[in-house]
Amino acid sequence: MTDQLRLMAVHAHPDDESSKGAATMAKYVSEGVDVLVVTCTGGERGSILNPKLQGDKYVEEHIHEVRKKEMDEAREILGVKQEWLGFVDSGLPEGDPLPPLPEGCFALEDVDHAAGELVRKIRSFRPQVITTYDENGGYPHPDHIMTHKISMVAFEGAADTEKYPEAEYGPAYQPQKLYYNQGFNRPRTEALHQAMLDRGLESPYGDWLKRWDEFGMKQRTLTTHIPCADFYEIRDKALIAHATQIDPDGGWFKVPMEIQKEVWPTEEYELAKSLVDTSLPEDDLFAGVRDNA
Repeated sequence: MTDQLRLMAVHAHPDDESSKGAATMAKYVSEGVDVLVVTCTGGERGSILNPKLQGDKYVEEHIHEVRKKEMDEAREILGVKQEWLGFVDSGLPEGDPLPPLPEGCFALEDVDHAAGELVRKIRSFRPQVITTYDENGGYPHPDHIMTHKISMVAFEGAADTEKYPEAEYGPAYQPQKLYYNQGFNRPRTEALHQAMLDRGLESPYGDWLKRWDEFGMKQRTLTTHIPCADFYEIRDKALIAHATQIDPDGGWFKVPMEIQKEVWPTEEYELAKSLVDTSLPEDDLFAGVRDNA
C-alpha cells in the first residue's frame, strides 16, 4: 500500500532537508512512498559557509539563484519532490544586543497567514505524516522557530474550513501524525564521540558536547528511530550538493562511514501529534497509519 503513503518534510532553508532526516526520506522513497519537501525560504540571507567559495563574487551576487540550483541537485539525489513556500530568509541575527530582523522576512510574517500558505500545500499533497522542527527550532534560528509555529497551526488548520475556506485554500484535509526532527540528539553525539576516541581518532563532537553543557540544553524525548544506515551515502551526497553551505572536508564528514553505520544506524524523531494509535518507541513514521492506508 506504499503508493498511498505520503510524507511531507517542512524545512526553513535549502540544505536543511539534507542535514535533517535526509536518509529517512531516501529510505521511504526507495519503498515507494511519495515524499515532498516544503522549503519555507530561499536562503537568500544565508552566509557562505564553505571556505572554498567565500569571496566568489558570482556566488555572493547571485546567492538566491545559486542556492536554488543547489536545492534542485539535492532534490534529484534524494529522489523527493520539492516546493517553495515563497518567504524571504530572515538571516541569523548576531551581536549583543541582537539587531532587529529585516523588514519583510519570514520570521516577521503573520503566523496565521504564513500557515495558510502551508495549508495550501498540505491540502494539495495530502500527507499522512509531516516532519518539522520543535519549538526551539532545533537551534534558535528565527526561521526555524517560525517553521515550527506555522507547521503546528497548519497541521490543525488544514482541516479547518472556517479559518482556511476551501474556496481559497482547497478541500479540507487532516494529516494524521506530526514529528519533530531530532537527529542532532545527545545520545547519538555521545555514542559517535566515544566511538572515535575508542579507535584513537579525533572526534569532531567534543565542542558540541561542551556547548550542550554550557547552555544547559535539555534532552528531547526520542520516540521514533528510523533504521536508514543504507542511505547515509545518499544523505551525504545531497548535503554536499549544497556547496555554499557545506565544506566536504569539514566536520560533517569526519566520522568514517563504517563507524556511523555500526554505532548509530538510525535517524531520530519526536512524535508531537498523532491521531492514530501507535506504540512507542517506533521504527516507522507511518506506524499506525499503514493499517488505514
